[in-house]
Amino acid sequence: MKKVINSPLLLFIPLLIIMVISFMDMQNAKLLSDLYEKNLIKQVIWYIVGFLIIFLVSKVNIHTILKYSKYYYWLSIILLVLVLFFGKETNGARAWFNFGILSFQPSELTKLTLILYLSDIASQSKPDFKLILKVAVLTIIPSILVFLEPDTGAIIFYLLSAITILYFAPIKKYWFIILGIIILLFGATFILLYIYNQDLLISLIGTSFFYRIERLITFQTESSYQLENALIVIGSSSLFGTGLNKVSLYIPEAPTDFIFAFTIGNFGIFTGFLILLCYLLIDIFLINQYLKQKNKKIKLVLISFISIFFFQQIINIGMNLGLLPIIGIPLPFLSYGGTTIIIYFLFLGIILSLLNKSY
Repeated sequence: MKKVINSPLLLFIPLLIIMVISFMDMQNAKLLSDLYEKNLIKQVIWYIVGFLIIFLVSKVNIHTILKYSKYYYWLSIILLVLVLFFGKETNGARAWFNFGILSFQPSELTKLTLILYLSDIASQSKPDFKLILKVAVLTIIPSILVFLEPDTGAIIFYLLSAITILYFAPIKKYWFIILGIIILLFGATFILLYIYNQDLLISLIGTSFFYRIERLITFQTESSYQLENALIVIGSSSLFGTGLNKVSLYIPEAPTDFIFAFTIGNFGIFTGFLILLCYLLIDIFLINQYLKQKNKKIKLVLISFISIFFFQQIINIGMNLGLLPIIGIPLPFLSYGGTTIIIYFLFLGIILSLLNKSY
């Protein structure tokens, strides 16, 4: 059993299954809109590049990678600044550099660079208030820049990474109580402004970001065309769905945010459970790699990646089932999106570099 859990096959077999399902989804997505005509070709390219990255990164000593984490972080900050001026605006957010048929989203890269840099700092610092201050400042900088795009989802992941690293550093638990009180005070202030003075709140955070936050608050009471169609597709799906080159019902953002519902509609409830099983196996592999490590810096990198990877699964599937608000978070490896796929392949390359090596 231990050999099975430690084997890279526990990672690659589920990953290949998800990849095949993703390709079939991209083929079906072409029936929804001409906008998705080239999604399949692009997805194939991203996967090929991703596997090449895994191969190359897995050959590099992880300490060599972490040695330059500070420079990776500040490079991503520069890119976040540049995208505000030179990025392509899509759906009200200026978050992408456009390079013809391909695009690049710096906020996704920052998920990786932030984890690497914070893990490096936390492993070399005493778990005290100075560490909290360093982590807070380094997390706030990209959060503000992404706030200006705006991109609600990325901010959530930055905060999750910071909290995870501080928790496992570990800092004293009373600091978490203090941080919790501060967060509650900010939350209470926001709610009071939302109830009694929305004009002031909009002037502080902007119309676009206010709309995104409002969707989080009212998702249980406000109807959504996306969600309604997604739930209809899931509820009316058979065991094996409608099949390839057939689409049961139009779902906006089907290849990205609502890929789980789109997959069930196309290929049935059985495929939905197969996807969940694949993610479970990948999660088991990742958690086992974390438990095996003794190096503090590496453990912090691993647990931070595991937390955002698992959180992204929960959020996306919860969105598709109407259990959580729609905040534009894709499902790792299954959803269409080059930058996200490449960043997760980078993470996997780092993790695979740990196999058969002792740090």
